[in-house]
Amino acid sequence: MILEVLAVVVGVVAIGAVVASAIRTVILPRSAQSLLTAIVFRVIGAVFFTVASARLEYGRRDSIMALYGPTSLLALVAAWLGATMFGFTLLFWAAGVGSLGDAFHLSGSSITTLGFAPATTLLTRALAFIEAGLGLVLVALLITYLPSMYSAFSTRETRLTLLEVRAGSPPSAVELLSRHARIGWLDRLDQEWLLWEEWFAVIEETHTTYAILPFFRSPQPDRSWVTGAGTVLDAAALHHSTIDVDPSPQAAVLIRGGFIALRRIADFFGIHHDPEPSVDDPISITRSEFDAACEAMAEAGVPIRADRDQAWRDYAGWRVNYDTVLLKLAALTLAPYSPWSSDRSPPDHEPTRVRMLGRRRSQTDEKSGQPG
Repeated sequence: MILEVLAVVVGVVAIGAVVASAIRTVILPRSAQSLLTAIVFRVIGAVFFTVASARLEYGRRDSIMALYGPTSLLALVAAWLGATMFGFTLLFWAAGVGSLGDAFHLSGSSITTLGFAPATTLLTRALAFIEAGLGLVLVALLITYLPSMYSAFSTRETRLTLLEVRAGSPPSAVELLSRHARIGWLDRLDQEWLLWEEWFAVIEETHTTYAILPFFRSPQPDRSWVTGAGTVLDAAALHHSTIDVDPSPQAAVLIRGGFIALRRIADFFGIHHDPEPSVDDPISITRSEFDAACEAMAEAGVPIRADRDQAWRDYAGWRVNYDTVLLKLAALTLAPYSPWSSDRSPPDHEPTRVRMLGRRRSQTDEKSGQPG
């Protein structure tokens, strides 16, 4: 009797874990953690990150990591169905269906709706109906989940494709501003900042709601949502701090919207960062790199502020808001090379040791480290 009760408890827990995982992963329209989903994604991720080691050249690593997202989703379905079969096997056995082998046989027949092992009692028939319905619901949920996720993926990639036209490949903030100066479009950048502000709002929502989406790689191996985000934020920061034009409130709003989005995605994956950086905190960009960028922009016809020291302080004051999370997200996703982002991630794109789906940190509202 004790074994039967224990089997019922374990079976109900297993089935409950599957239902909770499905609700949190697919149905709930907000970011939420699921232990079962986290385990599946972490196990599959460990395999892929090990295979895509730093010893491989980037093209091969990108090809390997491109399979991580789709494989994880298939593994999640297998885990759902496997845990469901396991739970109902225990329930059938506790209900008196012979041996564990017979109970497993009936569970497999029920979840696949094949009916080759008929239930003989009212209780086992009820359990069989419940398991069959749950199995169908799980498969249907994933089918409905994929179009929504791929729609979010398409929205993300459209802006990145347009960015390549304006900022080159790999994208560069200096190149973005230089090209706009050459064609006389520096005064049109406010329109771009508005579009990218909306883009950041979308990726904040989708990349925490669809936990595997940040790891879906772009169709082109030299393109990444992380490096694209860094390019746009750096371009807005340089525009607001260094270019000799009227200050752009839209650029400032974009930077704030961008670093809040990156921080919340980082929080979702358990990446540590300072929620209230100071304008005097160090950043990964050196003064010599900043000066070289200014010279390159000046050669392209971009008007540069005369007070280079103040421009550097202002730029650093903006960059400090997103510097850490940008670099760590680039490492986490094995982002391709891009200046001022993935080129200075932890060694050679090696993923940082963060929780693949960690518990969300409770942090105070972000305090901007923008210049005074």
